[in-house]
Amino acid sequence: MTKSLKLFLLSTVAAITTAFGQNTYKVQATAVLKAQVLKEAAWAMHQQPITVTASSSPKSAGGKHDFFSEADYFWPDPKNPDGPYINRDGMSNPENFVAHRHAMIRFSEIIGALASAYQITGDEKYIKQAIVHLKAWFVNQETLMNPNLAYAQAIKGLFTGRSWGIIDSIHFMEVAQGIIVMEKSKSFDKATLATIKKWFSDYILWLNTNKNGIAEKNAKNNHGTCWAMQVASFAKLVNDQPMLDSLRQQYKNVFLPNQMADDGSFPLEMKRTKPYGYAIFNLDAMTALCQILSTPKDNLWTYETADGKSIKKGLEYLYPYIADKSKWTLKPDVMYWENWPVAQPFLLFGANYFGKQTWFNTWKSLDLKPTNAEVIRNLPIRHPLIWL
Repeated sequence: MTKSLKLFLLSTVAAITTAFGQNTYKVQATAVLKAQVLKEAAWAMHQQPITVTASSSPKSAGGKHDFFSEADYFWPDPKNPDGPYINRDGMSNPENFVAHRHAMIRFSEIIGALASAYQITGDEKYIKQAIVHLKAWFVNQETLMNPNLAYAQAIKGLFTGRSWGIIDSIHFMEVAQGIIVMEKSKSFDKATLATIKKWFSDYILWLNTNKNGIAEKNAKNNHGTCWAMQVASFAKLVNDQPMLDSLRQQYKNVFLPNQMADDGSFPLEMKRTKPYGYAIFNLDAMTALCQILSTPKDNLWTYETADGKSIKKGLEYLYPYIADKSKWTLKPDVMYWENWPVAQPFLLFGANYFGKQTWFNTWKSLDLKPTNAEVIRNLPIRHPLIWL
């Protein structure tokens, strides 16, 4: 047997084994989530659209159709109550305007539930209801959102919008993935689909050309990872292959070598006042990139830097602290320490690729339907079946 033939056979066997294992975990995950999915979809079938035009804030410098939010960790200055807000890292201000973010999260819940139910049942009624919401956000002139986040995470007295605010639209990811699951159904008319895809193409362009978008793209911590994660999901929807290729290179040449330490941890996240939550959040984003971007010819799941950094190393580093939180060696997070972990996507996606039943068992043992607002804000993938 020639060396080339041997390599071909080994790669073929590996591909078959991986595909079989991934099918096994999708079947297991579907069994775990089916009842929950159908319950969520039943709720979604009775919901009316709520977009950014349903609420507004006098603090917004944008218009009726512009997304607006305020930076979570900024508060009034006790020494200057009418002056610029001041930072309290890790401490969320409950008085800040977040109605648009909540509307976006609700939208992602609705589309994620309907797409998941359609995937399980094949019932077109879920598509028809999803289209009502998709049109409200992306097509109807009275209620649509403009394709930018120019006014996200504003800070009173300082900024009308910030680059860091772009992280808010990670909740469009399940909308984009839900469309991918549903777009070939007979109920999804081509004109509506084309208009929606044009919206996402316009948003991708804004994210790559606006100064805030560029700054977020170049962020050195979870903000950079989350910029790439959401752009990857949007680019997959509109089949933007040059963008997808660029993001694969960014993962391999920027995120993995610069964000991960030799032991698999993320030092920039570990230095925050909520290191546990941020470590989880960034690993979710990294594994989401592997899930979205990997191809047979360019597999990010198996990619390893010259000095041995890989997504598997990141999973193996954090998993023990997920399985047994008491082993965590740093100080507890200043807020929401008790709310993490939940059924993190990295556990399911990692188990699915690497065939780790223990990771899957841990995933299904954790909270599969978290209700805490801070957890949901940092958990853009809440309907994992549509990603498998």
